[in-house]
Amino acid sequence: MSTYEHGYLIVGCLMLVALVVASTPLLLAACLRPRKPSAIKQATYECGIESKGDSWIQFKAQYYLYALAFVIFDLETIFLIPCAVALNQVGFFAFLEMTVFVGVLLLGLVWEWSKGVLEWR
Repeated sequence: MSTYEHGYLIVGCLMLVALVVASTPLLLAACLRPRKPSAIKQATYECGIESKGDSWIQFKAQYYLYALAFVIFDLETIFLIPCAVALNQVGFFAFLEMTVFVGVLLLGLVWEWSKGVLEWR
């Protein structure tokens, strides 16, 4: 067996051990738990208040647009912080790339603003 195959054997063994370690407590809990179903245990619990009506309600798409805009600008921060920290080492070309990246995101923000997506109705 070559060292290349030996490396894959080690990774495979580690994956098998991880699978066993992760699934053993779940299987033990499923086998040892007490089974006493009741209507109260099966009821939906939300903040200590009894649920009323159907759980399938429609949400406004506006909430998802806000969440999507937040994720976009959150990711922008994640990408910009390492560039800002290492700006002296990476040079002017990286600064130009970072400027183009921010420009594209700003164009997206201007488009959202012009379409009225950011206005709460």
